[in-house]
Amino acid sequence: MVRKKPGDGLKALVRCGPLVLPAALGRGGISSFKREGDGCTPRGSMAVRGGFRRGGMLTPDRAGIPLFRIGVRDGWCDAPRHGAYNRPVRLPFPASHETLVRDDALYDFGFVLDWNIGSRRRGAGSAIFLHVARPGYTPTEGCIALKRRDLLRLMPFLRRGTIFRVG
Repeated sequence: MVRKKPGDGLKALVRCGPLVLPAALGRGGISSFKREGDGCTPRGSMAVRGGFRRGGMLTPDRAGIPLFRIGVRDGWCDAPRHGAYNRPVRLPFPASHETLVRDDALYDFGFVLDWNIGSRRRGAGSAIFLHVARPGYTPTEGCIALKRRDLLRLMPFLRRGTIFRVG
């Protein structure tokens, strides 16, 4: 469960098993009408599709899901008119994309959430991940972000198919 933190629509509480963890949401808050680039975290149920880790980061022994190793050539397409929209891509890539290896460490560990992946709709949003938060839980571009320590605590509870209900 992911619920808005009372009094702050850009922060949330993530409940999973015995854990209740603070998190950041998208700069546009939670929306039932997610659009590409709006900065909103989509309202609804999203399954964990897989996990990733930055090359050089050790996979925690307790991770409940294998973490795919990302490198400098890994990206994620966010160009709605491209055939690879909302899919992982290899860099260099000709269309608009996110680079998964970042200087700010936000994607040192992450999980792909099933938003607009199974049956993609152009412009309905891409690259919705559960990942490491910025200091102070500043808003994301639509993802759910937790402190690194809290994300590591959550990992043993995550499996392919674990559902995150955002509302």
